[in-house]
Formats: sequence, C-alpha cells, structure tokens
Amino acid sequence: LDVLPDDLPNELPPYRTHQHEIVEEPGSKPTFRAPYRLSPTELTDMKRQIEYLLAKGLIRPSTSPYGAPVLFTPKPDGSMRMCIDYRALNQQTIKNKYLIPRIDDLLDQLRGATVFSKLDLWSGYWQIRMANNSIHKTAFRTRYESYEYLVMPFGLTNAPATFQAEMNHILRPLLDECVVVYLDDILIYSRDMKQHVEHLRRVFEILRRERFYVKMSKSKFALEKVQFLGHMVSAQGVHVDPKKIEAVRTWKTPENVKELQQFLGFANYYNRFVP
Repeated sequence: LDVLPDDLPNELPPYRTHQHEIVEEPGSKPTFRAPYRLSPTELTDMKRQIEYLLAKGLIRPSTSPYGAPVLFTPKPDGSMRMCIDYRALNQQTIKNKYLIPRIDDLLDQLRGATVFSKLDLWSGYWQIRMANNSIHKTAFRTRYESYEYLVMPFGLTNAPATFQAEMNHILRPLLDECVVVYLDDILIYSRDMKQHVEHLRRVFEILRRERFYVKMSKSKFALEKVQFLGHMVSAQGVHVDPKKIEAVRTWKTPENVKELQQFLGFANYYNRFVP
C-alpha cells in the first residue's frame, strides 16, 4: 500500500474504531436551508468539486429531508474551497466532550529533540467514515441535486473531536515518545537522525496498516527547525513564529469588548515566549 499517493484512492476508507456519528438533541427535526445564490464562477467550481467527490466515492445523491447550503471560501493559494454550511445542524447537535490536546502540553514534549518531520494527511477528515445512521444528516443542497457524505465532511461541530480521537487511537504507542498530534498536524521528533529514521519507519508502518494517506507535497522531513501550531521548534527550544509577532504589531485597534478580549487572549498566550 502506497502511503504517499498523488491523490486519494477512488474508494472509501475502511471502517475505523471511530466513525463520525451526529447525535441530535431530543425532539430535533431535520434541518433544511435553501441553496445560497452562487456566482457563475462558483457554480462552475461547485460542479467540478462535486464531480471529484462522486468519482472518489466520497458522496452520493441523496433523498434525505436534511439539506444544508453550499458556500465558498478563499484558500491561501487563491483557489476556492467548497464548504457546507452546517450551522443549523450544529446548533441541535449534542457536543462531544472529547478534549483536544493543549498546545502548550504538546510543545513541552519536544524538549531535547533536534530532528523533526511534519506529516500532512490527504484531506484528513475524508479518511474517516460517517456512521451509517448519520449519513443522511450530512445532506447538502445544490440547484441541481442533493448529495450526502459517506465520509466525514468539514464543518460539523464534533468533527475535530472524532478525528483527534482516531489519531490518538492509532498512534497511541508512539505518543509522547516520538509523536505529537494536533488534529491533522502530525509531528515526529527525535534526538538524532539515526533515531529519527526508526521513528519515521514506525509511524509509516502504522499509517500503512490503518490505510491513512499522507500528502507528500505538504509534508516535510528531517528538519532542524519546523513550524508547528504557530511556533518555531528547534533544538534551541520553542519560539514564537515571526508571523505571529507581526500579527500582533499590525492588529487593528479593538473597537469593542469582544475584539479587545480576542486581542488580549492572543497577545497573552504568546507573551510567555518573550524573554
């Protein structure tokens, strides 16, 4: 099995320990929203992306009474990302209490490491199956047809918790030994290169067995310094990513209490890295 393919295979991922189930509040009714208006460019892009998802077997036509609208958000490379607006569904979904790791706890594990590799999974959420009893709840509406996801889509309120739980499950033997995981950010760390080669071998052995796929173009290997969760990590320790410092310097003057709280929270977190 090739763990580093050029694209996701044209087949569904296996059933894993964790599938994504949507559990709604008692008495909830199917959520439905009419499709949003899209520009001609967005319509063209939506058709292309839907054809891709159908070809991969990740979605299928739906007759579900549920239906969320499609919208588009810009990606860093200038292209458009198709998103499903699941806000109405999320409001009546019972929230999963699974704890996402604290970033500072993860960074503490990296002390003493000198070699780092960072893995980026191919559309990590799409490598997790939807629970059969929840597939119909992922339905989204377009002006042409309705579809539903067979894999976990982006935008569902508990999706990060499901993904983190599965990553922790498969990589548990290596956690806090040579691997830290924050959602789909997988960082492998070692004292030296010889040890790092062995750590990489063990990680890829697990990913191959579990049929998880890594995106080679966005992964980085055997680095002395790596950007991870808004920080620069190296043998010299953990430092603030210069981009975060610039973000504080150029932050727009807060105009209300909420904006002030956002700024103070951001600044106070990174203040602990300032000597």
